[in-house]
Parts: sequence; C-alpha cells; structure tokens
Amino acid sequence: MTHETPEKPAFRLFGRSQGKPLSARQQGLVDELLPRINLPETGVIDPQALMPDCAEQALEIGFGGGEHLVAQATAHPEIGFIGIEPFLNGVAKALTGVDAAGLTNVRLVREDAREILPRFETACFDRIYLLFPDPWHKKRHAKRRFVQPETRDQFARLLKPGGCLRIATDVKSYADHCMAELMGDARFVWQANSADDWRIPPADHITTRYETKNLGDCAPVFMDFLRA
Repeated sequence: MTHETPEKPAFRLFGRSQGKPLSARQQGLVDELLPRINLPETGVIDPQALMPDCAEQALEIGFGGGEHLVAQATAHPEIGFIGIEPFLNGVAKALTGVDAAGLTNVRLVREDAREILPRFETACFDRIYLLFPDPWHKKRHAKRRFVQPETRDQFARLLKPGGCLRIATDVKSYADHCMAELMGDARFVWQANSADDWRIPPADHITTRYETKNLGDCAPVFMDFLRA
C-alpha cells in the first residue's frame, strides 16, 4: 500500500506545547530515553515490527501525562502501546513512568497525531484510545475537535476487524459530537446496550488525575466502538 506524506494541518488542535521548565531528570529522559523509544521519523510505521514480541498493538492519542498508558502497559506486557502527545511536559511525565517501570512495550512520540496517523500501516491496531480530548466548547471551534470525518476514516483504516475504539469525555457536547460522527458509519458498532454501558467505566479503564478534577459539565462518558 502506498502512503502519502500528510500535509501540515491548517490549525492546531491543542494549546501550549510546553509548560514549566523540565526537571533535570525529565530533561535527561527526553534527551536519552525518548530517542530510543521514539517512532521512525520517516516512512511507513508498522507497530508489530517495532514491538515484535507483543501479541497485540494499541494506540493512545493525546496521552497527557501518560498515567493511563503507563498503567495499561504495565498491566499488559503482551500488548505494545504507542502514545502520541504534543505537550512536552506530558511526554516527560510519561517517560518518567516508562523508565520507573522498566517498560519495553511502549513507544512514544511528541507530535500532532494528525500528522502521524496516515503513516501507520493499515489494520495495525487492536485498540485505539482517545481519552478526554480537548473539547473545544465554542461552536465556532468545533472543527478543531479531534473527532472529524478525516480522523474517523483513519480510525477505520487503522483498526483491525473487531478492534476497539474507545473515546471518553466529560463534556456533553463532545459526547454528542462523537456519537453524530460515528453512529452513522457502518464501519463502527457501538457496544452499549444500556445506559450503564456508557456511564460506568469499562472494567479495564485506568482513572487518571484529570478525571478526578471534574472539569467537564457531565460525568465521564465512555464510548466503545468495535470495527466491523
């Protein structure tokens, strides 16, 4: 399959790319560990080739400080986890967790996910996580939400048949937005049969500090879709 080099996105989906200065340890991990577990800078990315000892492959888009990614990778050494995050301080925190746990089933990249997704091999992921993305509350900013027709198409391309896309949000308008984008697409099958299926966190979910802050306007909503 031919993969075209993605064009630079017209606008950013995130705010600052760096916050307060990194600690000496964090900077050291960014300088030394990140290059060792980074994604290839060019060419098609095959997660299975990067982590051949892993039976499954998972992707987390916008992993924040890496709490969920590191905890999942620790609990599931048989799964390879790739994380994409543009915020340097979040990447540094995730690297601290990866280093402390001695994880070998994680690859991280500091980048806008829209530029990376087209480079992945088709049908290469068993799971994709998009947890509490920036909701872009204002109507005029809705086009900046990560879930759009283009990214929906990438989710469909990247997931293996039967693979799971999990989106979580604590903003009602974003939940409505996601449902409108995905429910009408026959490539995705929503797994909820009752309200508890989206109100109660999945059994394998890892609660992060962000969730406990209750910054949204509703209780967290968990939307699991299987790739048909």
